[in-house]
Amino acid sequence: MKGMARILALDYGTKRTGIAVTDELKLIASGLTTVETSELLSFLTDYLSKEKVELIVVGEPKRLHNEASEVESKIEKFLVKLKNVLPEIPVSRIDERFTSKMAFQSLLDTKQKKKVRKNKGLIDEISATIILQDYLASHS
Repeated sequence: MKGMARILALDYGTKRTGIAVTDELKLIASGLTTVETSELLSFLTDYLSKEKVELIVVGEPKRLHNEASEVESKIEKFLVKLKNVLPEIPVSRIDERFTSKMAFQSLLDTKQKKKVRKNKGLIDEISATIILQDYLASHS
């Protein structure tokens, strides 16, 4: 068994990016944080200097008819930068068409107060967690 390493997931947004991470056994996905997208690269560089990450999963936002959404071109530019900065970390994409809706629904289901529901950052973090759970489920 090779060294314990986490899988990290990003719900990339133009303003903010939600981040989730697995435990070292890669069994459980949990929300880590939400960062300003402008700070994302430095956040990841810093995080990866402290934690072993073997894979970064990035949500792929598609519209209903399967064409890429406008944020996708920004994601692609970001992934080029990421590869330059962290070339040793592979990136995997996963369709996240419904994750934000699911994230919002799971907030509603847990009957969070309205204030929390308005906290978009938390929604991004939950979306990233759902992306990661989907990834783990489809690769287990």
